[in-house]
Amino acid sequence: MKKALVIFTVILIFIIIGLNIFTTTVDANYTEENASIIKEVTAEQSQLIQLKENQAKSLEDYKVKYGSDSYGITAYILHVVQVYSIPFCFIAIIVCVMYKIVIGGRHLENAEKGIAMLVAVVTLTIICQILPLVFALVVKLGRE
Repeated sequence: MKKALVIFTVILIFIIIGLNIFTTTVDANYTEENASIIKEVTAEQSQLIQLKENQAKSLEDYKVKYGSDSYGITAYILHVVQVYSIPFCFIAIIVCVMYKIVIGGRHLENAEKGIAMLVAVVTLTIICQILPLVFALVVKLGRE
């Protein structure tokens, strides 16, 4: 008796689920929402593709400007390092100041560590900013 009741319950659940699956209709708003989401994703993909093409064009411009693939790639990498070193510098300076003032208020060795880190970060940032200029001068004047 218990087996028959379990089998009947399982069959009844499958029938209810099957009826729900086959009798549901797709709402028009649902398809419009999906269409708008697809349009947004497609627009974002096209923007990403456009950014990638611009970066490739910029790399090709550097290769043409320096007359060599290796010099062009090096100049492009140095340019990217130069651009991205500024935000990292600001973040690192904030961390160094926190070491110097906040943590160094109670522990003197951390204040000295903050000063040393600040000097290193500023030096590294200056090097990252000047290195593309030095590279351009060496490549342009070295060829003449």
